[in-house]
Amino acid sequence: MTLLSLTPEEWQAVRLSLRVATVAMIASLPVALAVAWLLARKEFWGKSLLNGIVHLPLVMPPVVTGYLLLLTFGTRGPIGAWLAEIGIVFAFRWTGAALACAVMGFPLMVRAIRLSIEAVDTRLEAASSTLGASALWVFLTVTLPLTLPGIIAGMILCFAKAMGEFGATITFVSNIPGETQTLPTAIYTLTQAPGGDAGALKLTAISIAISLGALLVSEFLARRAGQRIAA
Repeated sequence: MTLLSLTPEEWQAVRLSLRVATVAMIASLPVALAVAWLLARKEFWGKSLLNGIVHLPLVMPPVVTGYLLLLTFGTRGPIGAWLAEIGIVFAFRWTGAALACAVMGFPLMVRAIRLSIEAVDTRLEAASSTLGASALWVFLTVTLPLTLPGIIAGMILCFAKAMGEFGATITFVSNIPGETQTLPTAIYTLTQAPGGDAGALKLTAISIAISLGALLVSEFLARRAGQRIAA
């Protein structure tokens, strides 16, 4: 039983999972940066509520998250119906799987980046401001480089979460081979089919290898970024 013995359908699930996880990670990053900075640096009414909403996918059953996405972004939902009119459809498409994975991984990315921003000495930012730098320039030249290890960690956590997401994805976009069938849903399908244990085991091994590899890469890049900052 080797990696090369995967069937075309199994390879398709692997490629789709990597595609979905990558898109979810990249799409989440700008919003996660903005929200993390807001929570770390600003005091405003409703901050605790915003923090709670951001972390809600972590404590709600994933099926609930998927169902809410279906109600909102389905073709009959308030946002989904409007998007469908301009040709953008999420429900039962791979883009919907990416959206579900982005929502589920978003809290992990925000938390990692927020903790990293909070660790930055505000005196460094204040010193740059006194020299005439704008708030945006201070963020780009001082805050952002110093939070790079946290950003990398958050991105990899989001990617790993997206690779393993099941409940929200299968509820929102179902389990359609070649369109929305990612690694977790493919493994589930194989475990329900007679004689599918071997295929499920192979995909499980691949899933573990990809997730572990992502974490190791995250650790390596975070250390490199930390060394550059210290230098």
